[in-house]
Parts: sequence; structure tokens; C-alpha cells
Amino acid sequence: MLRRHWLSYAVFSAALIVISPLQAQQVLKVTTIPEEAATEQLRKFGPITRYLEKSLGMKVEFTPVNDYPAAVEALVNKQVDLVWFGGFTHVQAQIRSGGKIIPIAQREEDTKFRSVFITNKDSGITKLSDLKGRQFSFGSASSTSGSLMPRSFLLEAGIEPERDFKRIAYSGAHDATIASVVSGRVDAAALDITVWNKFVAEKKVDTSKTDVFYTTPPYFNYNWSVHADMPASLRERITKALLALDMNTPEGKEILTLNRATRYIATKPENYKGLEQAGRSAGLIK
Repeated sequence: MLRRHWLSYAVFSAALIVISPLQAQQVLKVTTIPEEAATEQLRKFGPITRYLEKSLGMKVEFTPVNDYPAAVEALVNKQVDLVWFGGFTHVQAQIRSGGKIIPIAQREEDTKFRSVFITNKDSGITKLSDLKGRQFSFGSASSTSGSLMPRSFLLEAGIEPERDFKRIAYSGAHDATIASVVSGRVDAAALDITVWNKFVAEKKVDTSKTDVFYTTPPYFNYNWSVHADMPASLRERITKALLALDMNTPEGKEILTLNRATRYIATKPENYKGLEQAGRSAGLIK
């Protein structure tokens, strides 16, 4: 009988050892790069936060951060567990952490992402070369679609922003970028194509006055990333939950529509090597 008690205790102890990593993870903390206003972030990521909480069987908290670098530092320092990064912020986090950031899922749209250049139609700007001597706005300096890739394509076209633009501004977010062109504070700007399309669909911008004059070639962009120190079992459960989102269910349709996605697919670090190279070529990564 005593032997049976010791055997039961041993089995119970082993079970504790197996489940302890997940038990230690009491709250999953989630954030995103602030590509839009904080109120829009909360609206956009509220449903997916609730979905993950239900799917994972644990509390999930979404907390906005003030700027792109703050999102990078939060994951690198393990202050949060899951971050929606742009491709460039993922690369920055990867470098800052010494290669300890793991991309787990991206939207299918992120395999062929694009940026758009916009201007007011009375500006006389119809092509990239017309930007010389003009006032131009990027988004955040750490934005893939609002800074890194537009700059990269400008350099390919023989335009060096610091030399050829009259003034360079950084709006900090894609919605602010649109506002800076509409208001005339700058002559032209570059931003995320999905944010632009959302503004057009919601009739928040008058395309008879302000519209796209150049669309970039495609590149890899956004992803959901976690720290390598997260237990592999939890990482796999999060990935499975994201990949399971389906446009054919009411919940899936709401979440994917808010995230401007048709579905999430698996991704890997190699997909973002091109962005790292672009960052080094543009002088944004030393």
C-alpha cells in the first residue's frame, strides 16, 4: 500500500513538471506596432484578443504602445509575449535580441505586400521623379511599408530623400500620413496599401482630390512574433489558433476583416532576410 502511495505521488509530481511551464504563464500579453490611432488598435485587436483567450484557455491582455521602437523593446525584454510586427520591426527585434524572435504567422496578403505613394491631384506629381524638390512624408521611421520599402524603391529610382527632397517629415502612423497630404502639409507621402484601401472603402478620403500615383513592387511584410523563450507548446497552440481562423465562420470573418486579412498562414525567419538587406542598403540598419 505504501508503495502504491509513493507511485501515485511520483506520477502526480511528474504531471506537475509537465504542465508547470503553462501554469507559470498566467497571462498572455499582446501588443502591436501603432500603425494607426490607439482607439483603432483597440477596435481592431479586441476580437482577436478574446478569441485567443477562449482558444488558449488563459487570460489574454492587449496593451497599446506609444511607438514602433516600444513594440520592439517590449518583446525583446519579454514584457509582452505576442506582437503584431511590421516586417522591419520584426527584423529590428531579431537583431536587438540576438536572433531570439520567432515569426509564427502572417496574413496571406503579407507574402506580396505593397506600399502606395499618394499626392493631391493638383500637385503636378505623377511619377517618382516629380518628387525632387518637394516636401515628403514617411510614416514611422521603423515602418516597413511607410518608410523602409518606400525609401528602398526611391533609391532604386535614383532619388535620395535627404538630398533630393525639400523637407522630410515622419508622421508616426499611416492614418496621420494620409492626413498630412490631404491637408497640404506635405506634397506627397508613402504608406501601407491596406490602410489606404480601407480609407478609400470607408470614404474617409476623397480620391477625386487625393489619390495614388505610384504603387511599389511586392515584398514580405507583417507577422505575429513571439520570443524564443516562450514554451514551445504554448507557441504551437497560439500558431494553431491563428491558422484556424476561417472567413466562413462569423467569429473568423470579424477578426480577419478587422485585420485586413483573408487568412493567416505559417511563416519563417527566412522570409524577412530581404527586408534586413533592404534596411542595410538604405542605411537604416548599421
